[in-house]
Amino acid sequence: KDSECSVGYLTLDHPPLNIVSFKTRKHIAGLLEKMDQDDEIRIIVIRGANGVFSAGGDISEFLQIEPGGMADLAWNMSAPERCHKPVIAILEKYAMGMALELALACDFRIATENTILALPEINLGSIPGSGGTQRVAKIAGLGRAKDMIMRGRHLTASEALDWGLLTEVVSEK
Repeated sequence: KDSECSVGYLTLDHPPLNIVSFKTRKHIAGLLEKMDQDDEIRIIVIRGANGVFSAGGDISEFLQIEPGGMADLAWNMSAPERCHKPVIAILEKYAMGMALELALACDFRIATENTILALPEINLGSIPGSGGTQRVAKIAGLGRAKDMIMRGRHLTASEALDWGLLTEVVSEK
């Protein structure tokens, strides 16, 4: 928490690509709820460490989770949407899979110009399971959502801005 600016930070920090474990998804939701209830925090920022937002979830865990054990994925990744305070996602390098789904639930998404956004689950024989299908369709339109999701298409920050998936694109530091 930055006390001078009343900003609460949630940093994804699992180098090198800040892959998010199944357990961490629940933790993210809990932290966002806690920051939302903290009267000293006025704005919440989600970012990645080491110049990378996140390349997504740890897919190796999917085979280890019991049937029905993934039922709360969408609920956990929609936590920013439930916050009463503005939530800003700062996207650098990669925002893929569940990480993009988390970012899409935020009020604002700011990306650096070299950021790649994708919902590549189709390449694993799956579909985005944390709200990405609905959010991309709502923001960018059904045709674009199908193009991105059914083809596993990677978008540049510029394309994502044109589609309305980003609020702003900024230059590298």
